[in-house]
Amino acid sequence: MDDATRAQTIAADPATSTWLGANAGSGKTRVLTDRVARLLLDGVPPERILCLTYTKAAAMEMQNRLFSRLGAWAMKDDGALHDTLTAIGVPTARLDPDLLDRARTLFARAIEAPGGLKIQTIHSFCASVLRRFPLEARVSPAFTEIDERVQARLLADLLDDMAETEAGREALDFVAPYLSGDDGIIALAKNVAGHAEALSTPADWDAICHFAGIDVGLTEEDIFATALTGDEADLFHVLRTHLDPKTKTHVKLGDDLAALDLDPPTVETLKELERIFVFQSGAKQGQPRIDGIANAKVRKAMGAAAEALNDLAERIAEARPLRTGLETARKTHALHQFAARFLPAYARAKEARGWLDFDDLIDKTRALLSVSKVAQWVLFRLDGGIDHILVDEAQDTAPRQWDIVQRLAEDFAAGQGARADVQRTIFVVGDKKQSIYSFQGADPSEFDRMRAHFKARLEEINAPFQDAALIHSFRSAAPILALVDRVAEGLGAPGLGDEITHRAFFDAKPGRVDLWPHIPKGETTTKPAWDDPQDLVSEDHHSSVLAKTLAEQIGAMIEAPPMIEVDGKTRALTAGDILILVRSRSPLFHKIIAELKRAHLPVAGVDRSQLTSPLAVKDLMALCRFLATPEDDLSLACVLRSPLCGVSEAQLYDLAHGRPGFLWSAMRDRADDFPEAHGMLSDLRDRTDFDKPYDLLERALIRHDGRRRMIARLGPEAEDAVDAMLAQALAYEATEVPSLTGFVGWLDSGDVQVKRDLSQATGQIRVMTVHGAKGLEAPVVILPDCAQHSSRSGTVTLLQPDDGPLVWSPGKGDETDAVLAAAEARKQRDAEEANRLLYVALTRAETWLIVAASGGLGQADDASWYKIVADAMDAMGAMPLTVGGLPEPGLRLQTGDWPKGTKPASSDSTRAALPAYATTPAPAPVKDKPARNPSDLGGAKALPGVGDETDTAMQRGTITHLLLEHLPHLPPAAWPAAAPGIAALEAPDLPPDALAPMLEEATRVLTAPDLADLFTDASLAEVEITGYSQTLQADVIGIIDRLIVTPTRVTAVDFKTNATVPATPQDTPEGVLRQMGAYAEILAAIYPDRDICTAILWSRTAHLMALPHDIVSAALKRASCA
Repeated sequence: MDDATRAQTIAADPATSTWLGANAGSGKTRVLTDRVARLLLDGVPPERILCLTYTKAAAMEMQNRLFSRLGAWAMKDDGALHDTLTAIGVPTARLDPDLLDRARTLFARAIEAPGGLKIQTIHSFCASVLRRFPLEARVSPAFTEIDERVQARLLADLLDDMAETEAGREALDFVAPYLSGDDGIIALAKNVAGHAEALSTPADWDAICHFAGIDVGLTEEDIFATALTGDEADLFHVLRTHLDPKTKTHVKLGDDLAALDLDPPTVETLKELERIFVFQSGAKQGQPRIDGIANAKVRKAMGAAAEALNDLAERIAEARPLRTGLETARKTHALHQFAARFLPAYARAKEARGWLDFDDLIDKTRALLSVSKVAQWVLFRLDGGIDHILVDEAQDTAPRQWDIVQRLAEDFAAGQGARADVQRTIFVVGDKKQSIYSFQGADPSEFDRMRAHFKARLEEINAPFQDAALIHSFRSAAPILALVDRVAEGLGAPGLGDEITHRAFFDAKPGRVDLWPHIPKGETTTKPAWDDPQDLVSEDHHSSVLAKTLAEQIGAMIEAPPMIEVDGKTRALTAGDILILVRSRSPLFHKIIAELKRAHLPVAGVDRSQLTSPLAVKDLMALCRFLATPEDDLSLACVLRSPLCGVSEAQLYDLAHGRPGFLWSAMRDRADDFPEAHGMLSDLRDRTDFDKPYDLLERALIRHDGRRRMIARLGPEAEDAVDAMLAQALAYEATEVPSLTGFVGWLDSGDVQVKRDLSQATGQIRVMTVHGAKGLEAPVVILPDCAQHSSRSGTVTLLQPDDGPLVWSPGKGDETDAVLAAAEARKQRDAEEANRLLYVALTRAETWLIVAASGGLGQADDASWYKIVADAMDAMGAMPLTVGGLPEPGLRLQTGDWPKGTKPASSDSTRAALPAYATTPAPAPVKDKPARNPSDLGGAKALPGVGDETDTAMQRGTITHLLLEHLPHLPPAAWPAAAPGIAALEAPDLPPDALAPMLEEATRVLTAPDLADLFTDASLAEVEITGYSQTLQADVIGIIDRLIVTPTRVTAVDFKTNATVPATPQDTPEGVLRQMGAYAEILAAIYPDRDICTAILWSRTAHLMALPHDIVSAALKRASCA
């Protein structure tokens, strides 16, 4: 056994608690699967194993692998199964026939386990716990889990409701001075909801002032007194008189001083004085500009007043921290006061609807397991069901989630629990280098903290514990791993850990790393047209050049594919082998997809997009708005100019200019000028009140050729947008009462993020973010987005210092030292996460890694990914590389034998000819005749006579049939009591006096001595019959009321409740004769060796009338001619 496999086998030992650090591609999913399989093999019931993963996709992948393995075991013979179990670490001495037999039953046991095998995300697990203990957790037993979109709508509705009440307006007034527009308050509300734990207990004014570095009683007047003495106006007058009016800087300084409002001074006055008298940036930021207000000549002319300027500068610099501290304190206090009112209202709104968001699932479960009065009871019940906990992707587990794991494993580490005789274990696997989800609360330092916690607790009770690592990569080739190690070494490993070592398991596998030449920023020579969108990227922009180069190089790879090694086999590269990863969905991301589609390369599209951004979606939304409100002239104009209608700008102007009324009225008056557009819109308008949104959109896109028109004008990328719009229409109809107006409002109520799973895209180039590609791999990985990236920003910035309350950061330049320290700490954490994100990106590649960039590369202290990789490759002695179309050389690291790409062998001369059926039109399909019902073959069903009205007669007949069907199975004494229930199947509100004559009629039939043979166990009730009628030349499907089958005869009896009963068979209504004729023909085909008889039981007279065969056959022939 090799070292890599041995390390996996040891880590999968189910008898030992294990903390496993696993490099990218080291086979951690296999270790998890092996460990669960070995636990099951040791006799652990499936329901006593809990596997927590980070994503649903990971849970599904692990479950599929486990079931696949257990299913394979069930089919193996003894020898093969023996070898398989030995390979996963089962000692040979244990492999007796009983263990082999047990292994073959594990698949069935896992599938049939109560509640199923628990492989789920932490949120899914929390939801299951809350549903199991709703009363203890104080949640609705039928709670609904809401996503981000529903949460955003709820927040917006709640803010609207708050604005309608006095208490709500008071809460909004706290933060209103610091916000602008609706977006600001919505962003703040979302941030507050996301920091609910930190804001659950509002910080008091004293604590806030202490953090801000100011006295509790500080006022603006105190700050003015520190900075100003009252004679500043005279001082500025002296200064202005000595300024040179011919110098621009002197003129501007004089104007600024003259504009100052000093009587009385304001905070804005102080800010302006700080701009003039205090350094705003650089090493001297915040220090007074001594002798820097005017040049030496002016200062000399001013005399003693020049020194007074320096004194003023020092006082203003001294007052600046007081001003910024007071502003920070007031803003932060406003945040906490707003949160104190908003969060309870938000919690009540969710509770009233029975909703829980993702944070609620974690927080309520954590409270249930820790601070609740019933926590011990809940833990006892859970403890009785969990013996082994496995945690996957532990580096992305947030501190609050670790609290839940810690509480679940509390008794594990105490050596106690519901079953003290059971060896209980915890298995945790993760990789700090791959912790990239800080925006979801992940903290890589928790990985080490929790390892130390569990190690100490388990060692206290002498429980076996191992701290292991997997360093071999079964994924990436040697040069890729060597680059990863060198990059980490060059970074000094901030955020990546102390010791980083990778070893390629397939060390002889050919590998390649290419660094394409950097495409710098350049002057854009193409002037945009006046009507181009402002965010349109020009063709000679550096990102456009990179996207075109990328498409050209990928096209060349596919046209002459190199041979690559995949899963141990050498084959030609295909489009599905290529994975393009970017840091964000920037314009470069969309430009790359557009260029790939323009080059007619198979591309899977975007993995996530904002629904309303693409032009195709905007056109379809405009169509929906017009159809909902025909008077919406703007929406109609957008539709007319869209590819759906194709009306030119000039035609639209001619139609709209000078019109007397609405645009739609003008178009209807000139329908002949726009026949196609008017025809489509009129057709859709006629169906607006009847069709659902999806049906209307599909009709516009398919029946009226809208999809083809959109793709023809907007390009292939419009197809993804159109499909996403249709998908959202279906999603809306599944959750709301469908209406076109409602659908438009639903789309407008918030940004809809459309997610697509590209992991299953086969045969297509995938373009994704690095975050979205976590857990994926590909033979060829391209990183084109390696230029400098700006740090995160937003409309609301909340900072959590290590030793203070949650702070609402003031504007740039107004930060206190404490705020700057907190911001710098967060910036450092972001930089460390960017390094980890680079690690994840580099380690997705199996064989070939390509790195590229365009635009700025950053400075030495803020280097881009491109510069980091370039420095590493330089240090590794990479060779020059020529990339077609780019003037500068790149770099290449390569190992193994790489055959040159060759054009595929197939050509027109060797291509097989198409079969004849491919070019011959198929004959028109012959439509089958619809099946005929014997009761619907035409002809009268009753004789002329006095009877009930039609509806009443039908109801009477149906109920009588039901009584004759069900009462024979009951004793006669029970008939009166059972009759109302039977009648209720057809008429729940039938009064007793109306039922009485029907029951009397049915009783008369059932008790008639000469009819007794019809209702014995030998007769069959309500028999479905199907067959082909040669007479009717069609299939026949019907139900025979009673069928009596004997060795020599088959009798079909039909019940009739007609008010007028015929005297002879010849007087029987034509429709009844045709029905019985159809039964006779089908039964004759089914029972060719027996006599076929038909009869009618007239319930009004309790008389069974046999029908001669010639009569019913003749009637059936008449039906065929009708």
